[in-house]
Amino acid sequence: MRDMSARLLKERTGEGVDTWNRRIQRERFDDEEALRAWLTKQGVTGYAQSLLVMERFGYPDFLLATADELIDGQYADRPQLRPIFDAIIDAASGLGAVTTQARKTFVALVSPRRTFARIQPTTRNRVDLSLRLEGRKPRGRLQPSKINETMPVQIELTVRDQVDSEVVAWLQQAYDENR
Repeated sequence: MRDMSARLLKERTGEGVDTWNRRIQRERFDDEEALRAWLTKQGVTGYAQSLLVMERFGYPDFLLATADELIDGQYADRPQLRPIFDAIIDAASGLGAVTTQARKTFVALVSPRRTFARIQPTTRNRVDLSLRLEGRKPRGRLQPSKINETMPVQIELTVRDQVDSEVVAWLQQAYDENR
């Protein structure tokens, strides 16, 4: 996340994080609101702005955590669901060039082009696998997604054995459509 935000900052402003940090230090901002207002006037918005605010005032713990720590945290109070996550990751490893991006509450599966699936333990008894499958009507195991508008359908999983050939086929189709 930091690398992406730093790249955006450089692309949009022509200056890197170190240069911006020096400018911010010279201005001596004491609060986040003043820094955000100043950055907006400088044309720095979105992820790039958030990065610079965190550089000045500190990163939240979840951004400093490793991917393993984030994933362990997601399943700490529902360890019976971790095998479902592991089975999805195993299946995704056979799809092609897949990158996993762990966040505080979910893991994104990313093709070389974009995110094609999200794995999220949504209740104490269920993991939802949301899929970027354009134009698919919910039917059978494909349900309307409750996770993210870019992922119109999801599959609800309560045990590892549900990560079967049908789920792997849907995962493969989402990957193929988004690479």
